[in-house]
Amino acid sequence: MDVNNESSGTDFILLGFSDRPQLERIISVVVVVSYLVTLVGNSTIILVSHLDAQLHTPMYFFLSNLSLLDLCYTTAIVPQMLVNMWGSKKSITYRGCVLQFFCALDLGATECLLLAVMAYDRYAAVCQPLHYTVIMHPQLCHQMVLVAWLTTLGGTIVVSTLTLMLPRCGHRKVDNFFCEMPALIKMACASSKVVETVVFSLGVIYLLVPLSLIFVSYGIITRAVMKIKSAGRWRKILNTCGSHLTVVTLFYGTAISMYMKPQNNSKSQDKFLTLFYTVITPSLNPLIYTLRNKDVKSAVKRLLFAKKF
Repeated sequence: MDVNNESSGTDFILLGFSDRPQLERIISVVVVVSYLVTLVGNSTIILVSHLDAQLHTPMYFFLSNLSLLDLCYTTAIVPQMLVNMWGSKKSITYRGCVLQFFCALDLGATECLLLAVMAYDRYAAVCQPLHYTVIMHPQLCHQMVLVAWLTTLGGTIVVSTLTLMLPRCGHRKVDNFFCEMPALIKMACASSKVVETVVFSLGVIYLLVPLSLIFVSYGIITRAVMKIKSAGRWRKILNTCGSHLTVVTLFYGTAISMYMKPQNNSKSQDKFLTLFYTVITPSLNPLIYTLRNKDVKSAVKRLLFAKKF
């Protein structure tokens, strides 16, 4: 414990992709572009959903919360990542590392729950269209979002505490570009089986259970859609549900690869998986929803050209 306390007062070294300088330059450009797209795209969705009265529906309320999550998530990671990539120092303070670790873990788990909530919203819209406004009333929507944001705090505190209490024996080098849980666990110089067991258990709760609910929701949706004869309604359902399913596939696929599999992936594979779901996926989400969604595109046009009419 003394060793752990001693190391807790020092900075960590984020190795990132420093072993491949040429690749690091290319990655830094990709990160900057992705981060700008994330900022602009998600901010646009939040503003449009708030300002346009036609988008004051549960679907866009949940989507704006997803956009806010992605903004917070990437902002907790990317600025420090770019500072380290462009500077000679690759360090981060202990407090900064703890904050980064906690925010990334908590917001990632919250997104899992929020995607499940969005799947339930799609189920209600497709399978209970006549009772949709009664089922998804504003009070329920706010409660579901509040539960998604707050439920993960307890598990995050437990995992963060257990991980940071692991003795590191003076090890300061984090073999990743931010303070992520798998990389911090690998720094431990003692058995981490207890932490890994807790992580796996919480992974079942925050990853597999919400994913199972999403599968159930879309199983019922698929059965209902097969009975629809209207081609126009088919296309509308496929557009809204297709966007959500695409985001679910991208997010859950990489998250399960990182947190539910045994920690035996190669270091490069771990880093690129982490890069994909921390930087690339949040930039793709607004593109997926706006490019496939006529309502959002129409709302943007109305807001941009409102003064001309």
